[in-house]
Amino acid sequence: MKKDDLDFLTSLLESPGPSGYEGPIQEVVRKRLEPVCDELRTDWHGNVIGTVNPAGPVRILLDGHCDQIGLIVNYVDERGFLSVEQIGGWDVQMLIGQRVRVWTANGPVLGVIARKAIHLLTPDERKKVPEMKDLWIDLGVQDAEQAKELVSVGDPVTLDLGMHPLQNDLACAPGMDDRVGVWVAVTATLRAAERNPTAAIHCVSAVQEEIGLRGTKTSAFTVDPHIGIAIDVTHATDCPNLDPRQYGLVEMGKGPVVTRGSATNPVVFTRLTKIAKDKSIPLQVQAAGKAVSNDANALQVNRGGVATAAIGIPNRYMHSPVEVVSLGDLDHAADLLAEFCLSVTPDCDFTP
Repeated sequence: MKKDDLDFLTSLLESPGPSGYEGPIQEVVRKRLEPVCDELRTDWHGNVIGTVNPAGPVRILLDGHCDQIGLIVNYVDERGFLSVEQIGGWDVQMLIGQRVRVWTANGPVLGVIARKAIHLLTPDERKKVPEMKDLWIDLGVQDAEQAKELVSVGDPVTLDLGMHPLQNDLACAPGMDDRVGVWVAVTATLRAAERNPTAAIHCVSAVQEEIGLRGTKTSAFTVDPHIGIAIDVTHATDCPNLDPRQYGLVEMGKGPVVTRGSATNPVVFTRLTKIAKDKSIPLQVQAAGKAVSNDANALQVNRGGVATAAIGIPNRYMHSPVEVVSLGDLDHAADLLAEFCLSVTPDCDFTP
């Protein structure tokens, strides 16, 4: 991955953006898109929409959602410990012992998530799966007064952010879901823009996917695309305890994944797979027998219907502090979608 592309990914992963609080990460997106887009706007919902060649007769929407799962402060007790609610879907056990940042009006405040030490748990408590109400955030303060000088009810909370390299071009970070989708959508737009596309390319960094695909519903209505491609993470199954007979085979470093079935228009699917073959871009295929749970679902049923595709980046340990992806898979996904956008001409017909 080129240095400026890696720097962009790093900035995305270091920026907070729980659902409903996406402002900081959208600043990063706008800065990256501004030099190449003919139009760049942020709607009142918070979606960033960057457009290349807005007069193009065919409108393509590339969608990645910028929000991440997180927490929100809902109570400060008399000793200054914080109670929180979930933003999005957490495995609560993943949160125990994590360093977190409370994102306040005056900047981030470091804290830790804890519960009773194992020595103090009763035998019954040790067998019980913890609930959010069993955990708290410790800021290290003396009392509620000191805590309330630092944080307020409604402040969002994330895990301590940042990316760490692993072996074989892999990397881990909280929030790979779906900062990698935003990275692919933006990078594909930049790469296509360099080569004068015929189609209009609308790159959307969508908000609030984790709480109901909300940003894509509003941005797709605004753009009214003919073709919509949602880029999100998908479960890599090349790790222990995942049976490919049940989940399909999705491997790290073998390229992005295109969903085949209910989520992807068959003509779009055929074009994507042909481009991948012609350009020697690795591509994996995953089956979907029902509506998918990402932004492709909202895109597909926008207005009178959209020729849609769902592109997945293989991800191990989704919705955890250590989500793992292959940087090569990101680069290949951006190349594939740039080539797809460049291939679309006014005479294309995506009728199934």
